[in-house]
Amino acid sequence: MKFKSMYVLLAAAFASLSLAAQAFDPITVQDIRVEGLQRTDPGTVFNYLNVKVGDRFDQAQASEAIRSLFTTGFFDDVRIEVDGNILVITVEERPTVAQINVNGAKMLEKDQVKAAFKGQNLAEGRIFQQEVLEAAVNELKQQYFARGRYSVDVKTTVTKLDRNRVGIQIDITEGDVAKIKAINFVGNKVFSQSDLVARMSLTTPTWMTWYTKSDQYSKQKFSGDLEAIKSLYLDSGYLNFAIESTQVALSEDKADMFLTINLREGDLYKVGEVTFAGNFSLPTAELEKLVTAEKGEVFSRENINKSTAAIIERLGVEGYAFPNVNAVPTIDEEHKTVAFTFYIDPGKTTSVRRINIYGNNLTKDQVLRREVRQMESAPYDLAKIKRSKERLQQLDFFSEVNIDTPVVPESVDQVDVNINVVEKKTGNLNFGVGYGQGEGAIFQASVSQANFLGTGKRFAADINTSQVSKTFSLSMNNPYATPDGVSFGWTAYLRDTDPGEMDLGQYKISSKGVGFNFGMPTTEYNSLGLSVNVENMQFDTTKDSPTYVLDYIKEFGDSTMIYSLGANWGTDSRDSATFPTKGLLLKTSAEIGVPPSDINYYKLNFQSQYFYSLPTKKPYTFMWNIELGYGGVYSGSEDYPFYKNFYAGGVNSVRGYKSGSLGPRDNAGNSMGGSTRFVNNFEVYVPVPGMKDDKSMRLSAFYDAGNIWTYDQNIDFTSLQQSAGVGFTWISPIGPLKLIYAYPINAAPDAKKQSVQFQIGQIF
Repeated sequence: MKFKSMYVLLAAAFASLSLAAQAFDPITVQDIRVEGLQRTDPGTVFNYLNVKVGDRFDQAQASEAIRSLFTTGFFDDVRIEVDGNILVITVEERPTVAQINVNGAKMLEKDQVKAAFKGQNLAEGRIFQQEVLEAAVNELKQQYFARGRYSVDVKTTVTKLDRNRVGIQIDITEGDVAKIKAINFVGNKVFSQSDLVARMSLTTPTWMTWYTKSDQYSKQKFSGDLEAIKSLYLDSGYLNFAIESTQVALSEDKADMFLTINLREGDLYKVGEVTFAGNFSLPTAELEKLVTAEKGEVFSRENINKSTAAIIERLGVEGYAFPNVNAVPTIDEEHKTVAFTFYIDPGKTTSVRRINIYGNNLTKDQVLRREVRQMESAPYDLAKIKRSKERLQQLDFFSEVNIDTPVVPESVDQVDVNINVVEKKTGNLNFGVGYGQGEGAIFQASVSQANFLGTGKRFAADINTSQVSKTFSLSMNNPYATPDGVSFGWTAYLRDTDPGEMDLGQYKISSKGVGFNFGMPTTEYNSLGLSVNVENMQFDTTKDSPTYVLDYIKEFGDSTMIYSLGANWGTDSRDSATFPTKGLLLKTSAEIGVPPSDINYYKLNFQSQYFYSLPTKKPYTFMWNIELGYGGVYSGSEDYPFYKNFYAGGVNSVRGYKSGSLGPRDNAGNSMGGSTRFVNNFEVYVPVPGMKDDKSMRLSAFYDAGNIWTYDQNIDFTSLQQSAGVGFTWISPIGPLKLIYAYPINAAPDAKKQSVQFQIGQIF
């Protein structure tokens, strides 16, 4: 059979097409035959041909058909021939990817590499295209570049397999991370090189960069650092400051990076007149108090932004949900001042139509709604909305809490409050091991559910063991036993204590008890608590036990029943419970033994912790802690019970002295504790050099003073045991770690000094 053939080649980028065979006359297609297909459905070819039986077909249509079939990416070769009036399409399909093997990936998981390839349309089961493979390799390199691996090498091997398939081998040599060798500033006169570098998260290698990785270049971090430097100048009065250019250079071996930042500092500006304009409903005197920028002081963008935010927030308290406040500057180049006019448009007062809650799949709606201070059908109040978010976050049931206030459609004076939460797992099964000097090795296991069945109730079962004590306890707490926020809880426990392990004398105490507690809020931030407790204690002594213990047991027996009432009050304005930088923590509590207890006693406790951010370039925090404890007896009781004694000394009170060792001693030299306790700590916290803004560790310098007095001793503050030293604290993955070096200043002759002290893991 003789064919008239037309062979059309697709040039690179489809710039032109040429016919390999002689021209043919247009035909009327009587049939279409497709040859060479293995996987592709013939219907796909017919769709791209744009011709059907009975149509006229010529060379121009043939060129267009070939172009369309090539652009599918399915074929390596396409030929169109005619046999009489029969159209014959012959194709050669591209192979499919049978498998992708990745070797040498350590920084990235193999699945991450394959996911990156899949994003470039290269995956097992898909059609193989060389240009797609090259694009995928380039994308993979970019991911390594973003992690500082500029010397990465990626080699690919494509192996043909049977049934028109290929296997792809990816061999990765990751190379070393490029380190920042130098950071240079050009044009800086106001601030030194070290001052500017201190503002950056990126650094040159230091003794801690193995941990922080801050010497590894990141484009995103570098952009943030440039903004931090800009903020430094703008907050220091340099209104026309600009970063004119930056250079990021890589050494020939791709191991070192060099950052150069060219600055134009400009002139220093001060604040001129501050005025207000617009339709504002607040008195001018009140607005002036909200503005922190004062005439004559150095211009600070931060102060202007804070002032604007303060005015917006204050208007929000008045019910204006969408106020518009703009601080418009007027620059006086001659006198180098900048005046500001705050243009205020409060908008319309707004009310809240509905409060909608989303994302609480487990937690019941009422658990969230009882924490919300903004009410439905009430005036909009930004302060209440912000406080609602704080209270929801304090529940610790959610990893995210977001609140937005969209306008109600077709109503300009109403908003909805939409609360979106992301629940986190609140059930814990924990096992832990720690060590504390004074407590010894500690094993801790607990099962707890902070949001029991989504009701907000807390249930916990704990086992804690150390050389000093072993405790087994169960507890339950309902923070909203009444709609008004009165809480109720109970606890039951068994505890074995061996004071001999702390050099407090050779005796043991076994106790079991049950307690009930009630709490009620007195203000938005303060709370009052009450408790009722019943405890039975058994004493196990030997002939070597302390005399005061044997005398007590001789008078009252080797077991005692205690019925006690307790009350506590506290307030907490700290900005963090872990590493506070400002705020005040106050805690007071009282405990009293009541009839039919075997002995009538009382205990009073007071603690005050004050945190203050020092006005220094680096984030230094001053802390002043005072703890007072006093115990006594009443109603005919003569001896204060030794098992209610206070103790001091150790990592968490007066450092440099052995745990519990301060105060009077018995005839055998054992610490007795006492009925009066005083501890005072002054401490300055500083960041660890080289750690920048790391929030998990810090250094400190401290001065401690404290002592213990017995019931029949006069309180003498001249007898305070003192120490000074330095400390290191790290919130490690296994729990808090404290390392202390302290020097006892005026240790008594019989003091049990301990200059190096440490504690690992949380002590319960």
